Amino acid sequence: MKIAIGADHAGFRLKDEIVKVLQSEGHEVEDLGCNCADSIDYPDYALPVCEKVAAGAADKGILICGTGIGMTIAANKVPGIRCALVHDLFSAKATREHNDSNVLAMGERVIGPGIALEIVKVWLETEFSQGPRHQNRIDKIKRLEDKYALHP
Repeated sequence: MKIAIGADHAGFRLKDEIVKVLQSEGHEVEDLGCNCADSIDYPDYALPVCEKVAAGAADKGILICGTGIGMTIAANKVPGIRCALVHDLFSAKATREHNDSNVLAMGERVIGPGIALEIVKVWLETEFSQGPRHQNRIDKIKRLEDKYALHP
């Protein structure tokens, strides 16, 4: 699986740990930064990850900041992205089964690397249920994206 990953200054340490594990498991990982503790703006790292996923250049995306909240908000502005903020295993599984999330956000200041790695594993291994009620909801989200899309 090809995974794009990005983080801000408050999430790069956890990102680096996740990258190592994903690569050791045979995933192709594109690390889009950041790689330092200097204060940066999370949208600058959420956007390239989400553009890769939305364009099909990556199968999934992972975003990490201090809380995961900012990354989630920025990610969900990109049409075609269904980013879920997850800090527990139940939500990791549910967001794949029910929402077909294609981007995962987490907060390094909220959870440690142990649970974060378990969340990533569950999230990547769980398939979308393809149930009609879940697909109907995703279709409604797509219609909302289309309705409110900004046209240049």
